[in-house]
Amino acid sequence: MRRTRTLWLAFASCLALVLAAMAWISVTAVRSDRAERQANRQAAAEEKIRLALVEMDSALLPLIVQESARPYFVYESFHPLDNVYTRIFRQLRTRDVLVASPLLDFQSPDILLHFQIGPDEALRSPQVPKGNFLDVATDGYVTGERVDVFRERLARLGKIMDRPRLLAMLPAPPPPPASTSRPVARAAPRPDQNVPVQQQATLADLNKLAATRARRQFSRTEATQYLNTANAVARYLANDQAQLVGNLAFHPAVAPAAVAEGPLRPCWIGGALLLARRVSIGDKQTLQGCWLHWEHIRAQLLAATRDLLPAADLLPAPADEADPHAYALAALPLRLVPGPVRQDLSDEPSAAQWSLLIAWFCVLLGAAAVAVLLGKAVSLSERRGAFVSAVTHELRTPLTTFRLYTEMLAGGMIGDEDKRRGYLRRLRDEADRLSHLVENVLAYARLAGPRSAAHLESVPLGDIVDRSRERLEALCERSDMQFLVETDPDALGTAVRCNASAVEQILLNLVDNACKYAGRCEDRRIYLRTETRDALAAFSVCDHGPGISRADRKRLFRPFRKSAHKAAQSAPGIGLGLALSRRLARNMGGDLRCEPPSDVGTSFLLTLPLAGD
Repeated sequence: MRRTRTLWLAFASCLALVLAAMAWISVTAVRSDRAERQANRQAAAEEKIRLALVEMDSALLPLIVQESARPYFVYESFHPLDNVYTRIFRQLRTRDVLVASPLLDFQSPDILLHFQIGPDEALRSPQVPKGNFLDVATDGYVTGERVDVFRERLARLGKIMDRPRLLAMLPAPPPPPASTSRPVARAAPRPDQNVPVQQQATLADLNKLAATRARRQFSRTEATQYLNTANAVARYLANDQAQLVGNLAFHPAVAPAAVAEGPLRPCWIGGALLLARRVSIGDKQTLQGCWLHWEHIRAQLLAATRDLLPAADLLPAPADEADPHAYALAALPLRLVPGPVRQDLSDEPSAAQWSLLIAWFCVLLGAAAVAVLLGKAVSLSERRGAFVSAVTHELRTPLTTFRLYTEMLAGGMIGDEDKRRGYLRRLRDEADRLSHLVENVLAYARLAGPRSAAHLESVPLGDIVDRSRERLEALCERSDMQFLVETDPDALGTAVRCNASAVEQILLNLVDNACKYAGRCEDRRIYLRTETRDALAAFSVCDHGPGISRADRKRLFRPFRKSAHKAAQSAPGIGLGLALSRRLARNMGGDLRCEPPSDVGTSFLLTLPLAGD
């Protein structure tokens, strides 16, 4: 018992060590797997946010490029023709025609207003012409309603405009390029050069080519064509071609004012999103830019990235409130709030988790298998020890009887003939008991070894009963029991596929157990009943003994279950007969079981297959 306890304690210690190591490995692996999953989710979210930012910046790029490319002079509602060429062809100088700004009738859902703050700090817009230019603009370029809309926006912008703050946000323009003096062709001054503004503007339609192409380089052919058009306009106004031709001459170059345009920068002023820049014209500085339609841009950008970030939002990000950890756009001072990012990664167990589950299953299965094998080995060792003690006890009793009775008979100590016969019968019973014990042990040893096919034959049920009756009756007679056979006459001729010797040994073990345990009862009858049930032949051995308890029924068919102590307290035997009988029955394709307990006695049922089934 002490060795068994030590063995189980060593097994429990080893198992606890293995489980602790497995638990540590599992916790470490799960943490690593969770960290990797979180990193993958974060990387996927960051990738979606990055793509959304790139897509938003790409959508804003054409707007930024378009506004950055606008020349400084288009921020006037009407500008002199020489401004169109001053920065392109410095050879051409003419002041006869005014050109309408392309911003005068400009329409874009992304821009509310273009504005300009001159050296006089007055806020103007090319979309809100003043004085005589208003009549010209509404006559052929833009409707009065649109001018009113722009005027109202200009008034709103004027309430929130902060020129010193805007200047502080914008970088200074680069130094203007050095001007050169060269001969230029220009028209000589004429007395009627100051043509009324209305007449000049009515002919500005002829000059729209210049306004629409003011942002790109002219070819020499296009410049010549436009110069011819301008001269034709001048001749029309002067109505004196001869005088105009006489006044055309080459004069020394008059250097235009040096112009330097600063980079366009986005900024927030009073809740308005502006694109603005500094422009230096000579020694004077002007602010130019546009007022962006922030809500429309926000809705457009969010709609374009809805597939990536369905719950995203855009918020203003003023320069003085910039967050270095925020997701900011590069084109505009906006901060992206991504919101909950939809994860496309699966939540199914990963390969590491499946590996851990399989490892735990294998470890637990191995531990269970080792525990079962260890339990079986310990149980077998204990039962073998009990078997040895029981066999020793069972052999010592008859051997003692043999020695005592043979010495008495050999020494002539028994003179009475009847006593001598009684002693001889006792010696015969003990010999039969030893023979039965040895037969059971040898039979069980044969079945416990490598199994060989049982020798089965078809035997009539009645022949099995007749063959076993005489031996069973003699066994019951020696125990002072009454053996009764109850058979179904219709079943006696039914052939049973079995080994007749094995069936006889099973019945002998069952009847022997009944004689041992029911020998002290008042009803000393033992029944052998035979019948057929479906495709089986059934043999029932019943007695009227004390029965079997529920606890003993669980261990009834275990081999070597009875120790010497139990054998001394109960009927003699080593607890091998029922285990042997069940193995013999199952080896023949049948079974042996103890039937549910009734009020009195015990009943064992042996079933065997019928021949031909």
